[in-house]
Amino acid sequence: MKKLLPLALGLALAGCQHMESAMPWINMGNQMAKNAGYNTDEKLAAGIKEALIKGTDVAANQLSQEGAMNLKLPKAADPVTDTLRKFGLGSYVDQLETAMNRGAEKAVASGAPVFKNAINAMSVDDALGIIQGGDTAATQYFRGETENSLRQRFQPIVEENLRKTGFYDQYQTLLGAYDKLPLTNKPNLDLESYVIDNSMDQLYTRIGQQETLIRQNPMQQGSALIGAVFGNANK
Repeated sequence: MKKLLPLALGLALAGCQHMESAMPWINMGNQMAKNAGYNTDEKLAAGIKEALIKGTDVAANQLSQEGAMNLKLPKAADPVTDTLRKFGLGSYVDQLETAMNRGAEKAVASGAPVFKNAINAMSVDDALGIIQGGDTAATQYFRGETENSLRQRFQPIVEENLRKTGFYDQYQTLLGAYDKLPLTNKPNLDLESYVIDNSMDQLYTRIGQQETLIRQNPMQQGSALIGAVFGNANK
């Protein structure tokens, strides 16, 4: 039984492109387990949740390492940054970009609990729907469930790091004046929003990569974790 349940889980995780051919095996495994008294839908959902927590943890840990982010100032700011560098003030640009990246990395590190809460709140149907969805079905689910919460968590962290540059308040004053100018097609120069948006995009992209790895080779990516879930249930 311990070998059969992870096999059914592995086949389910393989993705929708193989789902039709895999369904007879999954159904057979589920039926045998049900005959033995196990609710395999709940066990399968629990295993998937653990695998998703692992994937989000890996993504957040990778991007929270110092130097993992390489954000540059928005392209719209090029005329200003080019001028500063031309007059020997490039260190201020470098200082600001360093603050942006350290803030982004710290913000990403704070995101793991948000994903854990979203995963724990998943219903069995949500979890089963995700594993039978597209290659990044879980990532899309996470974005819908966590984007607002992540933005709220990221904002004070990013702001704190930008303040360390020493000219955050002056920049905000200039930004306020800039926003009032009667210009059309003005580029967005809000650094906080820029850093937060890019941090979130990179985090969701990395989670999508982890999800793809799990789907491509579920037994290799999650076999120990899955084995522990079902092994403990059978004791």
